Amino acid sequence: MPQKKIILDCDPGHDDAMAILLALGHPDIDVLAITTVVGNQTLDKVTHNAQAITEFAGGKQIPIAAGCPRPLIRNIQNAAEVHGISGLDGTHLPSPTQPLNKRHAVDLIIDTLKSHPPKTVTLVPTAGLTNIALAVRKAPEIVDLVKEVVLMGGGYHTGNRSAVAEFNIAIDPEAAHIVFNERWPLTMVGLDLTHQARPTDKIMADIAALNTPISQFVVDSLSYYTAGYRQRNGTNEHAPVHDPCAVAYVIDPTLITTQKAPVNIELQGALTTGMTVTDFRHPPASDCHTQVATRLDNARLWELFIDSLKRLPN
Repeated sequence: MPQKKIILDCDPGHDDAMAILLALGHPDIDVLAITTVVGNQTLDKVTHNAQAITEFAGGKQIPIAAGCPRPLIRNIQNAAEVHGISGLDGTHLPSPTQPLNKRHAVDLIIDTLKSHPPKTVTLVPTAGLTNIALAVRKAPEIVDLVKEVVLMGGGYHTGNRSAVAEFNIAIDPEAAHIVFNERWPLTMVGLDLTHQARPTDKIMADIAALNTPISQFVVDSLSYYTAGYRQRNGTNEHAPVHDPCAVAYVIDPTLITTQKAPVNIELQGALTTGMTVTDFRHPPASDCHTQVATRLDNARLWELFIDSLKRLPN
């Protein structure tokens, strides 16, 4: 089978780091570019993290470009309470040695799409959608070039930044409105799905048993992430690991059940701004271009992830 080509737009972040490792380690994925955007931390910090993770995992050849340092309209928000001051607190990575691509992330996205045959490249955003929105405004012709958009964000029944809005959408809802309303095929891998993506004690032990520098990074990362999650939520559960779910869907769509439904973004609600309003009332129209992820095979997700870790250079 030919490899599936992706552009990963991210803001690492512990779970973004897991998405990068899954993508780099799986033989069916060809990461054409990694782009960064303000989100979990400042643009400088998440870009440094993306470089460090990618180089650590053997991806020196992959172009990485920094994108938007702030949302389209709104003030910058970050998730330091989740990911720490560095965006990857609790971990230790060598400093990257490879330079950033000189292009802006928006231009790298556009150029990469235009340099490949139409409908062969999937956009996988796991952060705020500022870069993707600006790319499609600058070069609207890319809508017809993109195979599909598979994004981690939103949630049809739940939120985390507010009662109804998920972080990636809430930090730049205007950008999300642009991206969701373009006519490309779009799969929303939201909180309703990603809250099912939790490791277990056995899965953590299996990762640790790989006994490689990368597996140690994963253990350190997920341990920090879960410790904070437990403290904030008063639970003994492992933290849900959101972003790898979008990459996993590209690798093997049978891992995730989806349902077609119209989705739009609330921009003006006093309590609901950033909500991904999903309409399940009627069978969707034949031209409905959006679908939402509903059910995950969690055991298979972690099998896929651990297998990818084994393939990365030690």
